[in-house]
Amino acid sequence: MQRYIVSSVTQAVLVLAGVLILVFFMVRATGDPARLMLAREAKPEQVEEFREKMGFNRPLIVQFGDFVFKAFTGDFGNSLHYRLPAFDLILERLPATVQLAVVALIMAVVIAIPLGLIGGASPGSPVDAVGRAIGLVGQTVPPFWLALVLIIVFAVNLRWFPTSGRDEWTSVVMPGLVLSLGTMGRLVRLTRSSVLEIMGDDYIRTARSKGLSDSVIFFKHALRNAAIPLITVIGVQFGYMLGGTVIIESVFAWPGLGRLVAESIGRRDFPLVQGIAFFASAVVILLTVLTDILYALVDPRIRYE
Repeated sequence: MQRYIVSSVTQAVLVLAGVLILVFFMVRATGDPARLMLAREAKPEQVEEFREKMGFNRPLIVQFGDFVFKAFTGDFGNSLHYRLPAFDLILERLPATVQLAVVALIMAVVIAIPLGLIGGASPGSPVDAVGRAIGLVGQTVPPFWLALVLIIVFAVNLRWFPTSGRDEWTSVVMPGLVLSLGTMGRLVRLTRSSVLEIMGDDYIRTARSKGLSDSVIFFKHALRNAAIPLITVIGVQFGYMLGGTVIIESVFAWPGLGRLVAESIGRRDFPLVQGIAFFASAVVILLTVLTDILYALVDPRIRYE
């Protein structure tokens, strides 16, 4: 188990190093960062002054080493727009994004897993048809389109929920539902297929031959084994929810990291964009490592493969 954990952590560190390289060269690959960060009408002397102030006139390897050291200490520089440390702004907006992601994950798990379990145990039933429909919609409907439809129907016409903001608890319902739809579709399809596959395994037929009831077979044997692949999907999808809320937060004016990075790109605030990109990537990598460890604890066979 220790070797498995060390291997997972080592891979995560290597991936994080790759993210650092991508984040660092993200701005420089598009041109002179001083020109990109300043207004288009900036004079040449202003550009040179800004380049010297930000350290862009130093050798590239020196700039990269300084960026890596500061990144691991939580220093991503100051936001050009807010004139505040980028890391402080990230921590300020993080609770809103975490709240949205947690609500979306709860919605997906509560709705998708029961539908998938029932659909897998009773294929062709009305519940199975509903589950397959949700799986299809979750995989095909564009989130931004669904967000606009929900706003028109439930906020503008019915006035059940606010159109935007984070002022009351009802504000999170519509953006949470839109964010959960893709994960909901994946979980329904995965749960259903896992149960269908497990119910045809030899040990299930052996349990039936021993006279065990269907409920005992389902809850004691099938359900436990069907939960193993779901752990990985839930953990990975939660990471994607934390890092992939740009469109949804922008549509619903949700004050989280996704909206902040969209605003920062429009304002050419690249220090803040770099900080958010690295922070979100680090969170996703951490969640992936924790998911791998939990997966190994649930299924001991994984530790020895």
